[in-house]
Amino acid sequence: MMKAFMKKENGNVLILTAVALIALLAITGLVIDGGIMYMQKSHLQKTANAAALSGAQELTNQDERVRQVVSDILRSHGESDAMNQLEINSREKVKVQLSKPVKLAFSSLFGINTVEVKAEATASLGVMGRASGVSPLGVDETVPLELYREYKLKVGSGDSAAGNFGILALGGTGASTYEENLRYGYHEELKVGDVIATQTGNITEKTRSAVQEKINGCPESLDNLFKRDCSRIILVPVYRPYNISSNQVKAVIITGFAYFYIKDPMNSKDTSVTGMFIERAGTGYTEKGAKNYGTYVIRLSR
Repeated sequence: MMKAFMKKENGNVLILTAVALIALLAITGLVIDGGIMYMQKSHLQKTANAAALSGAQELTNQDERVRQVVSDILRSHGESDAMNQLEINSREKVKVQLSKPVKLAFSSLFGINTVEVKAEATASLGVMGRASGVSPLGVDETVPLELYREYKLKVGSGDSAAGNFGILALGGTGASTYEENLRYGYHEELKVGDVIATQTGNITEKTRSAVQEKINGCPESLDNLFKRDCSRIILVPVYRPYNISSNQVKAVIITGFAYFYIKDPMNSKDTSVTGMFIERAGTGYTEKGAKNYGTYVIRLSR
């Protein structure tokens, strides 16, 4: 009787062991398939984010340019066939929807060979209110800024009755500080509401040298108005006078930002920088109270 009992127990152990092994195998298979799906989903989401953000940079351009940029991003991420839907609202947002079939390992044993993985991202434009890399040439907000019309930013003495030539003392006064900020942009962030001291005097020669360097770095072409790394394009603060003393503007308060495209080099007699304000999306942040001068930042909203 004892022998029969032991045989029965051994049989139960074998059955339980077999069931446990099958369960362990199933769990392992699900973990493997889950890992595959997670990796593919993560990659697809990163691709969607990159496509939406890059496409949004071109929202001030033609829709075809947005489509081209999105397509280039998908290709560079190896997801050219993943596009499901692309929604473009000019000067507002780009919505990218991607999907792709993912091959499964374990689940294919049960007839489930693939599963559809989806990703979606929306990037929108907001008015720039905070940014770094700003040039020390300011523009009074009373000047009506018309996009793509020629303007001259004054940098020579005698150009302003108030003694302020649109030159801002970013990080301190002095010709060398001004020149560095004009060449490379001010390294710290500036935002709407910041009060900035002005710098008076004639710094025409320093301006002429920096402008020539920027022109040399980006040949004249209408295409360069939309080129991301064109050195002719500078970011300038738009301001209103904050402190006026002895008929001089001593300080200004920032009300917004504008992109300025430098058109021509300065000759030996020039006392101004010739160019035009352009519509463009760049790097920065939104800020409450910022006025819209055609200068935007990009936000990933989903």
